[in-house]
Amino acid sequence: MELLDGHLIPAVDGVAFGLLLFVVAAGLSLAFGTAGVLNLSHGTLYAIGAYTGAELSDGTWGGLALGLAAGTAAACVAGAGLSAATAPLARRGHLAQALLTFGLALIGGDLLIQFFGADELPVRVPEALDSSVTLLGHRYPAYRLCFIVMAVLLAAFGTWLLTRTRMGAAVRAAADDPQMLAATGHSPRAVHTGVLAAAGALAGAAGVLGAPIIGPGPGTSENVLMLSLVVVVLGGLRSLWATFFAAVAVGEVQTLGVSVAPELAPYLLFAAMAAVLVLRSRFTEPTGAGHGSEAPGPDPVARLRGLLAGRPASRAAAGPLPGRKRSPVWPARLPGRAAWWQAAPLLVLLIVLISLPALLDAYSISLAGSALALGLLAVSVTILTGYAGLPTLGQTAPFAVGAYATANLADAGWTVGPVQLVLSALAAAVFAAVVGPAVIRARGTTVLMITLAIGELTGAVVNQLKSVTGGADGLVGFPATRALWGGEGMLEESELYNYALVVAVFAVALTLLVLRSPAGKLLTGTRGAEARMRASGHPVGRYLLVAHVCAGALAGVGGSLMVTVQQYLSPADVGFEIAAFALLAVVIGGTTSVVGALLGAGLIVATRDWVAGSWPGHGPLLLGVLFVATVYALPRGLAGLRGGSGGGPSSDAPRPPDQPPPAPTPSPAGKVSP
Repeated sequence: MELLDGHLIPAVDGVAFGLLLFVVAAGLSLAFGTAGVLNLSHGTLYAIGAYTGAELSDGTWGGLALGLAAGTAAACVAGAGLSAATAPLARRGHLAQALLTFGLALIGGDLLIQFFGADELPVRVPEALDSSVTLLGHRYPAYRLCFIVMAVLLAAFGTWLLTRTRMGAAVRAAADDPQMLAATGHSPRAVHTGVLAAAGALAGAAGVLGAPIIGPGPGTSENVLMLSLVVVVLGGLRSLWATFFAAVAVGEVQTLGVSVAPELAPYLLFAAMAAVLVLRSRFTEPTGAGHGSEAPGPDPVARLRGLLAGRPASRAAAGPLPGRKRSPVWPARLPGRAAWWQAAPLLVLLIVLISLPALLDAYSISLAGSALALGLLAVSVTILTGYAGLPTLGQTAPFAVGAYATANLADAGWTVGPVQLVLSALAAAVFAAVVGPAVIRARGTTVLMITLAIGELTGAVVNQLKSVTGGADGLVGFPATRALWGGEGMLEESELYNYALVVAVFAVALTLLVLRSPAGKLLTGTRGAEARMRASGHPVGRYLLVAHVCAGALAGVGGSLMVTVQQYLSPADVGFEIAAFALLAVVIGGTTSVVGALLGAGLIVATRDWVAGSWPGHGPLLLGVLFVATVYALPRGLAGLRGGSGGGPSSDAPRPPDQPPPAPTPSPAGKVSP
């Protein structure tokens, strides 16, 4: 009884915190489940309401009402603007939406800090609520009890609105059958805008009302977004009441869990999120092209055989062309010319990279070395996203394993660079092999969420396992890496850069050889026609697991390089933001372009650390602009610019993740043709 009495206040706090998350997650669920928008800027909508409410709060009921109205309206307008921003991406899938909204979140977060300041704002509530009441013998804040009542009423009102009104019926129809909704005279576009505006209003209202609980400040939006994603995953998208109970459970873990089992609390949420997603994916049999639907065109298995034989897809499907003699000269010359044309960007990039030490100052050379490390991480994301069809936001997990392995090896006296690389790659590969079965079964957005959970769990381990990682302080002061050809540790920026360049060239060359070998073609075939590959007896799961392990090893090499170049390591170097940057680098370069991923990583590092140096404090704003511009201006990445008219990929290239197949169009005879 004494134990229950001692944990009563944290338990009630968990209810209040959970209901706050419910209001936010209800908007996120509405945007994703109904409007089909994976909104990673939803936490920023919460922050808009929180900052606005805090700024207008003056300790009176009028100030609270004014702040609630203004904060809700501002977030509602931002949600409606989000509808317009995502409209051009309607057929490009959730990956493009995630990158766009993450970029908007960076821009919005920077603007909020510039407008309201970097410090957490104080919030003043009406005097009647700025007191405590007696609850089972304990004093408890009156405002939190009031918030609990308001959140329960909001849940009941939202459920009634969605299930018992014509407006709710239109919203459900927009998600289930937009064509039928249009036939009834309603505009699906208007409903879509209204849904996102309502989702923004919910987030804004939660921000105003939750400001006394989670005050507005740096990091608030990201924290709220992550917890809301956990709630949506656990509660699903079908029922507000399921979201309600999931939110309360998350709130209890965050408060009561910290009180009862503080050593386990950091892991419980994302472990539960990953477990739920993995269990759901077990009941869904992966089928179709692009791990979801089959594209029209030649038989993909025949296309795969043609790729393995070095023939074009159309020749593999249709056989030799009749009435045409084979030239004894051109077939021998064309592959050579094509190979040189494909290798030209890589050769030009290599020449530029070799000449950088003679052109740049020491700081810029150090940034170039960091870009090479991030570039290897981006290439590992290319393997998974572009070739295996597994879009990932958690590749920083094996990256972190490789990084911390190198730092600890150096601290233990193992300072020879190649030894560090091999052992770090091996550790990252083992990690990828352990978590791989949880990833390779899922597809599309579910993969993004599972890998996000794995990345966040790894981040929790980094913060908790201080004896190995240094915790939040990171690691510094370990001995410098020695190149195999040298006796002393490398300290000069030019030495570190040259070492990183040699390692990166070797790793990229090996990656290209594998991707262009029959093994790489099998992986491409798995990406393009998984159902037929399975039907023809190919062990698709084994192919994907091998790709996941190899990508993990490559990420481990990148992490090792980062530690060698930087000579320090902090949790921020392996966090969610770096994962998003790696995915952006892949989108910049084109999802199947290794060279493009390297260029994208260089552009990100240059923007974040070099360009932002002339405008201090605005690095997130510049990166956000880069995100948004890339999504709109380079739908197929830099590689698409070399693809001829329209920059589209060839018929043999895998379709970008989550991109739907071309819509069928009616033929003149009334039949549907692709």
